[in-house]
Amino acid sequence: MLALWREAGAEPTHTDNLESVGRLLARDPASLIVAEARHELVGSVIAAWDGWRGSIYRLVVAPAHRRRGLGRALVRAAEERLTAAGSARMQAIVVETEPRAVAFWRASGWEEQAERLRFVRG
Repeated sequence: MLALWREAGAEPTHTDNLESVGRLLARDPASLIVAEARHELVGSVIAAWDGWRGSIYRLVVAPAHRRRGLGRALVRAAEERLTAAGSARMQAIVVETEPRAVAFWRASGWEEQAERLRFVRG
C-alpha cells in the first residue's frame, strides 16, 4: 500500500507508515478498498465512516493503470460502502495543488464546495 502511494505520487503525510495503516485496518478493515491486477496492487481508496459523515480520501491509481475507469470504480465502491454503513452525506478530501486529482473530482459528478475551509492538526 505504502509503495503504491509513493509510486502514484500521493502527497506524503506523517501517517504514511505501517503502524498507521495497521491501526486503520484494526479499527475498520472495510474502510480500505483496493484494486488488483494480476496479483499486483494497482489502486486504493479509504472510505471512512464516523457515524456522521462518510469521508473518501487517499484515492490512488498506479500510473500504468490510469485513464481506464479504475478511479471511478474505486469511488463507486467507496460510495457503496459508505451508503451501506448508513452515510447520507459524504465528502472527498482532495489535495488542491494536484491538478489531476482536482480534474478527476470536478468531472466525477460530485459538487465542489468552495465555501468551506478545512483545518487540521497533525
